[in-house]
Amino acid sequence: MPTSESDPHGPVPELYDLAVVGAGCAGLSGAVTAAELGLSVALLDASGQTGGQYYRHPAPALGAVRPEALHHDWSAFAELRRRQKACRVTRLARHHVWAVTREDGDLWAVHAVTGADGDGERSVRVRARALLLATGAYERQLPFPGWTLPGVVGAGGAQAMLKSGLVLPGRRIVVAGSGPLLLAVGSSLAAAGARVPAVVEASGYLRYARRPRALAANPRKLAEAAVHGAALLRHGVRVRTRSAVTAVHGRDRVEAVTVSRLDREWRPVQGTGRRIACDALAVGFGLVPQTELATGLGCAAHRTADGASALVLDPLQETSVPGVWAAGETGGAGGAQLAREEGEVAGLAIAARLTGRPALVRSGRMRELRRRRARMRAFADVMAAAHAPGDGWTRWLADDTDVCRCEEVTAGRIREAVAGLGARDARSVKLLTRAGMGWCQGRVCGAAVACLASGRGVAERRPLAVPVTLSSLAALDGAGADPGPPGP
Repeated sequence: MPTSESDPHGPVPELYDLAVVGAGCAGLSGAVTAAELGLSVALLDASGQTGGQYYRHPAPALGAVRPEALHHDWSAFAELRRRQKACRVTRLARHHVWAVTREDGDLWAVHAVTGADGDGERSVRVRARALLLATGAYERQLPFPGWTLPGVVGAGGAQAMLKSGLVLPGRRIVVAGSGPLLLAVGSSLAAAGARVPAVVEASGYLRYARRPRALAANPRKLAEAAVHGAALLRHGVRVRTRSAVTAVHGRDRVEAVTVSRLDREWRPVQGTGRRIACDALAVGFGLVPQTELATGLGCAAHRTADGASALVLDPLQETSVPGVWAAGETGGAGGAQLAREEGEVAGLAIAARLTGRPALVRSGRMRELRRRRARMRAFADVMAAAHAPGDGWTRWLADDTDVCRCEEVTAGRIREAVAGLGARDARSVKLLTRAGMGWCQGRVCGAAVACLASGRGVAERRPLAVPVTLSSLAALDGAGADPGPPGP
């Protein structure tokens, strides 16, 4: 049976073998693999297109002639999409999953809303025998004076603007933060016509040399870095390591940034600040796994080398909760290729469990997948350690610097909650200051609040993974949400 898109006039089928949340590299790979082995699969995603954050591409209305020119390894995504269209996958686009619950008979109920973009929000329930969470990650932001000025965008956000909207956040753009994404963002912005005065990396790249075996086992990663480095050199972009943007200047929007040298703990070195004129800043400090649905189900998490919280997974990608698998950035950021491999491992494992074919997990295909995954996961661990934020970054903050943008909670108020009111973690800071209680629910400020409160982040359990209206909650009955017509 070919892929079916969500039908605005028909109900969601009662039961699937597998529900996959997230249509990025990992989710698409897992859904296709399971469907090709005979499972009925529902693929839910908040976006209207497959590909996730990595393979964002312009809407057809923009008339882009060669969207693949903005992406690395587009052919791998094109092949996944071809396979998806040829197999038994029901794709439910623009479905925002807000909770997953357990039902009698070992079934999972995935609760989502659709139509929130103006067509009238409706509640949808998808029931399945197994669950694969491929919810990806979001950018980690560490605040600094001036970061709320118009013209300051996430590094990944700048790349998303270019890929999906064919626009740039400015004409003269400084790229800053930490992590290998910065090189890709700087080179893509420069290739698109922006002037990039500098790529500012808070860490360095020498830490990679401490794990030569992981580097040697992943020559493709070294080749990617060389390609981006050559592109930056060709466009005259300077890469400044052990440095950070510690202030943004401007009246109505960004006019300049101050770049300071950092010591090994990321503390600004006094007297090293230098101004760089620009009209936009693209900044990000790595990725934070999006695990709200999983931790809401009680799935165990662990702290990664860069201080993020990722899911604990077994060799077949199953979480600590039986019947729930996860793949991609939920287990720690590692890139698109690793996400595809993990999605395929999960798809094979789920098919083996549900079809009673244990030979699938002992097959040569599975052994090769696990070998490649182990090699790439080792490199991801090296990458996380190399770009882990130092504790000294909080020295960038003045007391009047906003940390929680939604609720306008300053660093001074958080410090007072800790020093004067006895707050010892992000939750107690939230209760005392409202930090993290705004629309983003702590996704932007959560890492910073946790560091200011206790020096470390923890995985929070949330009953609702995304904002949902009271009318959607009211649509629930004792058995769950009425399926109703799915979204467009």
